[in-house]
Amino acid sequence: MGEPTRCGWAGSAPEYVTYHDDEWGRPVRGVTPMFERLCLESFQSGLSWIVILRKRPAFRAAFAGFDPTTVATFSDADVSRLLADAGIVRNRAKIDATVHNARVVLDLDTPLDDLLWSFAPEVHRRPAALADIPATTVESTAMARELKRRGLRFVGPTTCYALMQAAGLVDDHVQGCWRAATG
Repeated sequence: MGEPTRCGWAGSAPEYVTYHDDEWGRPVRGVTPMFERLCLESFQSGLSWIVILRKRPAFRAAFAGFDPTTVATFSDADVSRLLADAGIVRNRAKIDATVHNARVVLDLDTPLDDLLWSFAPEVHRRPAALADIPATTVESTAMARELKRRGLRFVGPTTCYALMQAAGLVDDHVQGCWRAATG
């Protein structure tokens, strides 16, 4: 029968196929899983997503499974360790932001996942084609503004929209994609 029809971006590498088929656009709940998505999208800024997917196991190991309680305790020695870890993206600003953001997440007055889901649009139209998928939306802009107001870093509107897609706050599987038909 052959391969199912996928969104155009998903077929160029096995990691993309797996991510597309098993994760992208599916609702994510829980502080740790949402913190991971937020961190990975922040690390992706300026890079190809395939780089992040390929380094994801190393990111998980380096950042204690993205448990914000543990990451919030990281010291300068941990940051130095991370800067020497070739398995991850060694960008000091992004590493510092991840540690900082973990501390902010612990101080939020509402769980991170609840806060992020509060920006999910009530109505979201499935895109007909990749060209119909925006880089930002009113909701991602509002999310970025609120996250920055609360002290988080590396959370611009484009990063927030990518997070919304990754965590299923929006489902941008294009019409004709097998995932669009199955939800």
